[in-house]
Amino acid sequence: MHNEEKTTESSIIFGRNTVLETLRSGREIDRLYIAHGVSGGSISEIIAKCSKKGILIKEISPQKLDYYCSGGNHQGVALMVASHEYSTVEEILDFAKEKKEPPFIIICDEIEDPHNLGAIIRTAESCGVHGIIIPKRRSASLNSTVAKTSAGALEYMRVARVTNIANTIDLLKDNGIWVFGADMDGKDYKSFDYNLPVAVIIGNEGKGIGTLTAKKCDEIISLPMKGQINSLNASVAAGIIMYEVINQRK
Repeated sequence: MHNEEKTTESSIIFGRNTVLETLRSGREIDRLYIAHGVSGGSISEIIAKCSKKGILIKEISPQKLDYYCSGGNHQGVALMVASHEYSTVEEILDFAKEKKEPPFIIICDEIEDPHNLGAIIRTAESCGVHGIIIPKRRSASLNSTVAKTSAGALEYMRVARVTNIANTIDLLKDNGIWVFGADMDGKDYKSFDYNLPVAVIIGNEGKGIGTLTAKKCDEIISLPMKGQINSLNASVAAGIIMYEVINQRK
């Protein structure tokens, strides 16, 4: 596939729930960091799981852990994990085929806020999305903020990073997938049948979907707005559309 490649990205994962999900996922882990004096809650379970897996456990100062986690809310615990591996579009399509389901893909067209990307990944995993596609440029990458915001869902979600979104849309269409772009000036999102192979494009927080990307869509869909503000947060809009898709596919 000419516009994508398998790449990796190093990451530190922090927060008790996220750490536990990562330990359950089977992902390769380098070491566990525990802040001095931290105990209670799920800390004992985390330490026990790491000991059982033979993972190096290192106790460090809270200040050092703050530094490693860039000031994030680590709750006294963090994992240094093997590099995060991106999937390919082909692997996403193969996964849908394995599950004997029509492909359901989310394309994030220049989502730059890692909190938004993490929230989209979290909702996508709960909605049975087979994979997410992001561009290499002008996009949040799969960093620790995304991992934390996804609440562990990143460990189960296939994410492909591509050079050219427009070319990727053409590839999806060649595989029989209907491409819907979420934007303000479109048809009501509930007026379509999503019991088909579907890709939904969520645009940039400020600019929305790019002009070329919009032209490639089979349909532009919109959420009805009744208030004074005419747009929703990208991750909220994505969530509403995803739940409409799974609601129809019940």
